[in-house]
Amino acid sequence: MNITFIIIIIAILILVLIPVYILLRLYFFDVKQKQHSILRNYPILGKVRYITEKVGPELRQYLFNNDNEGKPFNRRQFEYVYKAAKYNNRMIGYGSQRNFSEPGYYVVNNMFPSQREEMKIKQEPKIQTKLYNVDNEKMFNRKEHREDGVLNPFYLTEEETIEIGKNTVRNPFRVNGFIGQSAMSFGSLGDHAITALSKGLSMAGETWMNTGEGSISPYHQKGDVNIILQISPGLFGVRTVDGEFSWDEFKARSNTEQIKAFELKLAQGAKQRGGHVEAQKVTEEIAKIRNVEPWETINSPNRFHGLNTPENLLDFVEQLREVGGKPVGTKIAVGDEHQVERYVKAMAETGIVPDFITVDGGNGGSGATFYELADSVGLPAFAALPLVDDMLKKYNIRDKTYIIASGQLVTPDKIAMALALGADLINIARGFMLSVGCIMAQVCHTNNCPSGVATTDPKLQQGLNIEEKKYRACNYLVTMRQGVFEMAAVAGIDSPRKFSREHLVYKDEFNRVSGMKDIMDKVN
Repeated sequence: MNITFIIIIIAILILVLIPVYILLRLYFFDVKQKQHSILRNYPILGKVRYITEKVGPELRQYLFNNDNEGKPFNRRQFEYVYKAAKYNNRMIGYGSQRNFSEPGYYVVNNMFPSQREEMKIKQEPKIQTKLYNVDNEKMFNRKEHREDGVLNPFYLTEEETIEIGKNTVRNPFRVNGFIGQSAMSFGSLGDHAITALSKGLSMAGETWMNTGEGSISPYHQKGDVNIILQISPGLFGVRTVDGEFSWDEFKARSNTEQIKAFELKLAQGAKQRGGHVEAQKVTEEIAKIRNVEPWETINSPNRFHGLNTPENLLDFVEQLREVGGKPVGTKIAVGDEHQVERYVKAMAETGIVPDFITVDGGNGGSGATFYELADSVGLPAFAALPLVDDMLKKYNIRDKTYIIASGQLVTPDKIAMALALGADLINIARGFMLSVGCIMAQVCHTNNCPSGVATTDPKLQQGLNIEEKKYRACNYLVTMRQGVFEMAAVAGIDSPRKFSREHLVYKDEFNRVSGMKDIMDKVN
């Protein structure tokens, strides 16, 4: 009895004294430290404050934000991608959660929409995939199972085929899809994510994968997917050891069958300067592909050396087309009308028009950028698109190029709006990241991505199962194409390629409705 009593007393003392000791240790440490004034004045409460501040983003994302408040994507958009990728499902119940009192764009529905049999859709070959079905939706007993699935691909018909570089190069890029993956480098994303996306996009078919400025890696080529190789001012993949442009390296890339086109990156929406990769993400493998030193931070030049004017740039585009024999486009972030007109006017005067122009909205994403650039530089996609479209029409060269739009276009309705505002094709980056497991932790630049997507850390990448996630990427893309075709039918047209400004209206905060065509005519 005495021994038992002694043990109980010791246990109580331990349970009491250890926490007291820890608190006192923290108290006296924080009182003496000189970095944080709050901790000096309120040691214990201050520590609680900093802990709460640290977990604040997670608390807001999962508990306190309503379904329409999250940024850069709200809960409804986040769930849409997940359900499309996992279940090939776009259904909701009860009604929309959109705040209809706020100003915004609306797709015009036709009183006599197109019938399914009237749509110009190619539904062969079918896509073999894996889908999940929910068996039990109870709160504490949720069950689901994965099974084989067969999807209609929702391709464009042959008469609607997009042929980039048809009249300019020896090897034009033909594609019967209008949605592809935007630029995401190996290094910004890990090899597991790149591989899963490559295989998934290949399964979906009639699409493309942009390598990002880090050049082509073996992981981009794991699936038999069309590749657009991006060339940035850093010249990764087409450079000498000294960082100069190498025509020999470019020719080697041009001879790669999987590479269908090249994109010169002038800027991206969230980062209008040279690319940036933190040292901890630059592994020896990535350094070898980019021809740089491993474990050193990469800062690309802000622009291409020697290309100081639109004319210089267009001359380079023409040289690349002549040597490589494949389409060459440019990627821009729109600042204002004058910048765009200077560029487009040079196209008209020289007769050199890029095969495509990627218009990346200032609301687009980046694996690593700076606050001031992401928030305050570059027009958002819906403002930039009509500006570029109109300028090309003004100089009578709209039919000589394609516009690829990107910037928060992760749902079919946003894609339909972008097409109506002047886009021909759509690029998606973060939507595909979400499809393979991204949870929007927003730590892409730190190499600590918890889902193993935006990290090169082998331990974190273990969580991303390639054979599982490739189906998610495939399903998401097919679901998106299907949704856009549905939007086209509701608008009374038979193909997404026929969207125009007459299919879009804008409602302001006073419920005044204006057609986009009328708005742009007044502006111009």
